[in-house]
Amino acid sequence: MAAEIVNPPTESNGGSSGNPDQEGGDEPLDSFDPAFALHRGGKMAVQATVPIRDKDDLSLAYTPGVARVCTAIAEQPALVHDYTWKSSVVAVVTDGTAVLGLGDIGPEASLPVMEGKAILFKQFGGVDAVPIALDCTDVDEIVETVVRLAPSFGGVNLEDISAPRCFEIERRLQERLDIPVFHDDQHGTAVVTLAALRNAARLSGRELGDLRAVISGAGAAGVAIAKMLLEAGIGDVSVADRKGVVSADRDDLTPVKRELAAITNKSGLSGSLEAALAGADVFIGVSGGTVPEPAVASMAEGAFVFAMANPNPEVHPDVAHKYAAVVATGRSDFPNQINNVLAFPGIFAGALQVRASRITEGMKIAAAEALASVVGDDLAPDYVIPSPFDERVAPAVTAAVAAAARAEGVARR
Repeated sequence: MAAEIVNPPTESNGGSSGNPDQEGGDEPLDSFDPAFALHRGGKMAVQATVPIRDKDDLSLAYTPGVARVCTAIAEQPALVHDYTWKSSVVAVVTDGTAVLGLGDIGPEASLPVMEGKAILFKQFGGVDAVPIALDCTDVDEIVETVVRLAPSFGGVNLEDISAPRCFEIERRLQERLDIPVFHDDQHGTAVVTLAALRNAARLSGRELGDLRAVISGAGAAGVAIAKMLLEAGIGDVSVADRKGVVSADRDDLTPVKRELAAITNKSGLSGSLEAALAGADVFIGVSGGTVPEPAVASMAEGAFVFAMANPNPEVHPDVAHKYAAVVATGRSDFPNQINNVLAFPGIFAGALQVRASRITEGMKIAAAEALASVVGDDLAPDYVIPSPFDERVAPAVTAAVAAAARAEGVARR
């Protein structure tokens, strides 16, 4: 999820009252930064959907009326979807190990982001969500904890869990649960990237199969983007980490990167990211750092640069525009923002609508195609992806995902 990092003011040298919410012991942080004022008290609350005005309402919402509903669900467990909020609520789960660009800051410090994610679910997809920050980082403990929480939820959105643990956690949870499990840092990013790339290709009169892409970053997002581009029919894609192109001739690869090397890099490239960019049609940055301008200049004519690191893109748009036909970032203050909020609310809304047992590759591809289609005839170099505030986005993605779930046999209604 694209966001800019705001550092709280540091304490002055003039002494402190001992109150951690005071700047220099004088004024609250709210006085210095509007982000603190907005976050005071949290960003969300639980709200009843039925009135409790008198004893008759109380007897229906709680005892004795609630007992009849409980008994019916005990006898027919599937009724839980009709008579509770289960089918419209998602658990937003993190361990706080990879929060935005802040890294491993722990579960408590992750809560503002998880709250933010939850209100985006509601605002853009009409899906209720509950932030859950876990005080553990062990894979087994996370999996077992989420499995035990799962009866309360219709889906699980994994968020800000560091790689490579995130891959195993998602895989094991999906094997254990019969509800959608979706790691947004992987798949949400990949869906929006594919949608933007489809439109960039359409703008230039090319197909995905005509393109060679280079991805900077072999973490959660980079791996997922590579796999989705391959599923969608990209001509070739190479992925680079800190040591260069992830290739089969390297002996320092993790199991995840070995798998990646086996399915990517048909061109047989090796060496640095900069070398791989020579003649490439697409650069996709999900790693941070800076790509030297000569490397960008070496790309093919009419190239696309998607530099999505926040707050500082790997290639500044002013530089990218010198050489690229389409430029996208993860920031809201530049055109073509690659923002996960375009994907995850509609994906979960569609999956929950049909009570899908999981989210398939076909459902993700359908989401990307629906998102790309929203742009329609308004396609332009500075408009290859719609705004998160475009009211057509969530309904289009929801409908496409629901239809794909039915087509792939994972829908249960």
